[in-house]
Amino acid sequence: MTTSLPAGARAPGRDAFRTVLGQFATGVTVLTAGRRAPRGMTANSFTSVSLDPPLVLVCVARTASAHAAVLGEGAFAVSILSAGQSRPARHFADHHRAREGGEFDPVDTFPGPVTGAPLISGALAWLECSVAAVHDGGDHSIVVGSVLGLSHGTPGEPLLYFGGAFRP
Repeated sequence: MTTSLPAGARAPGRDAFRTVLGQFATGVTVLTAGRRAPRGMTANSFTSVSLDPPLVLVCVARTASAHAAVLGEGAFAVSILSAGQSRPARHFADHHRAREGGEFDPVDTFPGPVTGAPLISGALAWLECSVAAVHDGGDHSIVVGSVLGLSHGTPGEPLLYFGGAFRP
């Protein structure tokens, strides 16, 4: 499907687009992939797709180190962060963090029982998925995951992202 703008119309600028979308509160997750050389990233573009079969989607920047890990492994995990977990959210959003061998050192994790991908300790919930489909999404890939396993922690308040900041 191709879309085009009406004659004389211009696409909104990147900054204006980010400002407007920043007015939509989203939950915050950390997406991880890989057993031997895991990669992670903070993602707020995560949502359910289907209950039967259980499917979720996450949008992954093509430039993110996690992008190659997700596609290479064919699987990924998602940790849904609690209100007190802005530290891991900031860590995995930091483009200057250590990568090779040290990316997960500052964060308490445990291996997912299905995929082996790291899961963030203390999160509200976790999902492990196989890659069911990948769609073009401009500078991102829209990754649809078939849920292989899931669990939840202690109920609590979610970490939110709104107006360019993490908020409990």
